[in-house]
Amino acid sequence: MNQHRLTEAGTDIEEVKRKNAESGLSYKEVYELLAKTGGHNTKIYSDTDTEEVKQKLQ
Repeated sequence: MNQHRLTEAGTDIEEVKRKNAESGLSYKEVYELLAKTGGHNTKIYSDTDTEEVKQKLQ
């Protein structure tokens, strides 16, 4: 028999985890992708070393 773990409200925890895994990118992952591909106002999510870029431009 398949045992389901439920919250107090009756939510099937494993079902929620499964649906989350299938749902695509998270909000944070979208911003990180935008930062890497030239999104606007996303520099806090970027892994670009701005000092390194400045040195290369000089």
